[in-house]
Amino acid sequence: MIPKHRQPTHPGEILLEEFIRPLKLSQVELARRMGVPIQRINTLINGKRDMTAETAILLSRTLKTSSEFWMNLQVAVDLYKARKQLEHAA
Repeated sequence: MIPKHRQPTHPGEILLEEFIRPLKLSQVELARRMGVPIQRINTLINGKRDMTAETAILLSRTLKTSSEFWMNLQVAVDLYKARKQLEHAA
């Protein structure tokens, strides 16, 4: 269920709190395993980059999750933002 009263958690925060920290992975090591620049991981974690389909697939392969898990987190954030924008426009 998507909360309507607060913004959903960004996928980067989930990545950090539920995967990187518990697995004691560094951002550098995760980026290396995924074959991407460290900046992609860092900007995602800091909420400056949204989850892309490519990143979702790479994360799913590396962390043994589904790509849909990551994309659903991003969709929840996107829908929340769109609802807020439409509320302010009305």
